[in-house]
Order: sequence, then C-alpha cells, then structure tokens
Amino acid sequence: MVDVHDVKTRSRNMAAIKYKNTKPEIFLRKRLHALGFRYTLDNNTLPGKPDLVLPKYHAVIFINGCFWHAHSCHMFKIPKTRTDWWMQKLSRNKQRDREQWCELNAAGWRVLVVWECAIRGRYKVMETELLDTITHWLRTL
Repeated sequence: MVDVHDVKTRSRNMAAIKYKNTKPEIFLRKRLHALGFRYTLDNNTLPGKPDLVLPKYHAVIFINGCFWHAHSCHMFKIPKTRTDWWMQKLSRNKQRDREQWCELNAAGWRVLVVWECAIRGRYKVMETELLDTITHWLRTL
C-alpha cells in the first residue's frame, strides 16, 4: 500500500509523536508515586534518558513503546511502506537500547524495561500484578 501523505507531511506527522509523558508513562508514574516511590523524570545525564530514575534504589525504569523499540508482541507491526528503511531504523533503536542498558549497568544502575503492551493492549498485565512485580524488583537489591 502506498503512503497517503507526501514525504514532508509524513515527516511532520512522525515528528509530532510524543516521546515524553505518554499515557503508559503517566499511568505507571501515578501508581508508583501513590505507593510511595519517589523518582526524577527524564534524567539527561544518564545514557538513554530513562523515563524514571529512582536514586534511592539505584534503579532506572524505561517505559518503551512496542513499535519504536520493535518489541515482539501483538502491538508491533512492520509498516508496509519503506519496509527496509523501517527495519534498519528499528534495528538501530534496539541496538542502541542494549548499548545504553550496558552502560547503565556498568555505572551501577539497575535497569527495568516496562513494555507498552504490559500496560495497555489486548494482553495487558493486571495492574496489581504489574505493580507487585515492579515494587518487588525495586526493593530487591
């Protein structure tokens, strides 16, 4: 299927997609805050700019969108146009993620990735189960 937008319009549309304060991120932030966890947001000094930084636990949390990070779930589908370009881009994203997680681990940070599909989507995890898993991970040093 051919793209319905010209290159300039498509570029503007893609640039408008939010990468901060997404619905899954706000969902998780509100619940963790209600449980008493304190964090900072979007720390630009750490590799990968983690979504949540919990200094007390020396932990960082990334809330990754399934499409942009090519998660192998029902929410990820390769676009039908410019498939090769998208495959390369998403592959680079995944490689960069791995490198940044290694850098964070080497600096003594614990890294947790929460996928968008765990928070919303057809097979989302029950909220209590998700929060129990995250809080257990945070408290287990």
